[in-house]
Amino acid sequence: MRPLLPFLCLFSVWTRGAGASDPYLPFMEYLDQNHLVCLKWGFDNLQGNITFKLTVNTTGWVGIGFSSDGGMTGADIVMGGVGPSGHYFTDYHATGEFMPVVDEQQSYTLLSLIESEGQTIMTFQRSIQTCDDNDYQISAQPIKMIYAYGLTDVISNHRARRGAKEVNLLNYEHITVPHNTYYHCKVMKFQNLDPKNPYHIYQFEPVIEHPDLVHHILLYRCPSFVKDPYDKPCYMGDIGDACFGVVAAWAVGGGVFELPENMGIPVGGADSNAFYRLEIHYNNLNNESGRTDSSGLRLHYTVQPRKYDVGILTTGVLPHSYLNYNIPPKAAQFHTYGVCNTTLFSQIVTHVPELQVFAVLLHTHLAGRKVRVGHYRNGEQIDFLAVNDKYNFELQQSVSLGNVKNIKQGDEIVVECTYDTSNRTNVTRMGLATTDEMCLAFLYYYPAIKIITCNSHPNTRYLSTNTSYYLIVMFSTSQYSYSTNPKGTVREMMETPTVTCHKTNAASRIYTSWIMNLAGLILSIAIM
Repeated sequence: MRPLLPFLCLFSVWTRGAGASDPYLPFMEYLDQNHLVCLKWGFDNLQGNITFKLTVNTTGWVGIGFSSDGGMTGADIVMGGVGPSGHYFTDYHATGEFMPVVDEQQSYTLLSLIESEGQTIMTFQRSIQTCDDNDYQISAQPIKMIYAYGLTDVISNHRARRGAKEVNLLNYEHITVPHNTYYHCKVMKFQNLDPKNPYHIYQFEPVIEHPDLVHHILLYRCPSFVKDPYDKPCYMGDIGDACFGVVAAWAVGGGVFELPENMGIPVGGADSNAFYRLEIHYNNLNNESGRTDSSGLRLHYTVQPRKYDVGILTTGVLPHSYLNYNIPPKAAQFHTYGVCNTTLFSQIVTHVPELQVFAVLLHTHLAGRKVRVGHYRNGEQIDFLAVNDKYNFELQQSVSLGNVKNIKQGDEIVVECTYDTSNRTNVTRMGLATTDEMCLAFLYYYPAIKIITCNSHPNTRYLSTNTSYYLIVMFSTSQYSYSTNPKGTVREMMETPTVTCHKTNAASRIYTSWIMNLAGLILSIAIM
């Protein structure tokens, strides 16, 4: 199952107590303030079934109901438990503030009911829309969930062991995609993270409903001054526009990306109250009316701490359309450069370790043909961090590098993008629309520091050559800090390395090795 919304789900590989996540029940709410009553749920679609898992810290009976006003009268209720003779489970409806009446039509199906470690765990299912007048008809509107439980299996007065909470069970939103390019943002918190224990995201998985509409999805961590959720178009002057610390990234053509087994992207712990901005870029090129979408990201995490915290550093050209910097039309090859000089890091971070880059996501739009990320030390290029000389807009994937690249304090990173505008009659802006252009490289590295972006733009005010760039470094704190340098330099970039082929009778040589040195061959395979 998956929810129908532009969503962000945390899925755990380690279950612990009522608060752990289940892969097919992505929604969770504690119904009481003491976290003794936990409800999880998930559904297939609006015409399908909805599944619930109720966990209560008791070994007595448990009950949960659906109510229009939070009271008993008219409520649709299920109650169950594990007694001396086995489990019991019944569908009721309430006609007043007394014992509910058993429904003639039992609309709920029990999937499992167990007692474990002082908890009663009841999992059950029903149709979202039933044909029983005594059942509450679930809709996309918030609903009052009522609960009660006892200390024994005798269903009687629950005394103070009861409560109610408003929940949107169909916590989804179909985004109506307007014509051409559209950015939608959802600012939210991860629910019920333990502030005493950090979590590590080890895999992010795209859940794309309409691949022809979704251009990219980015999850950003927000600074602490972002305190309120919202769900609306992006970049309309809202406070969430300040969320730029990339936590997860996906672009068209990409798939699941999993970090190495000793690394994870940290969430929770001391940052349990942090907000996040989920940004989805839609591209309705055919200008079709009435298109809707409910794509999102599924994040897999573990509570088992991993050795290294991973960060994602955004490098390249500052992607803002207000810059007076355009790509001319009819250009078979036009180069842009984004410069990151890590000497600026020490101006805003006390201690900067050597950064180990192990993966990268390269990103341009439709005119992009090549992306290269050069690595410089002491003014000389020592390597490429990444090269894609046959860039394909339809195949953008986070890829692991062949080996870890070591970025030392003072090194420079230059992102070069090559564009082809031969078929365009107007200038192409650097901006957000798909018909605009970008030049970005998202660098996955460890150990994570609080630098979130290191990019630049041409210094068009003083630009006399192609080597004057305005550098910007952003540091994530409760209030963002910046370090800038108005005179960055693009250094000469070496040619892309080529591979020379040497014809050998490799099959014969391997066969000989297999016959004469079997132990050595097996040992080599084991070491690798």
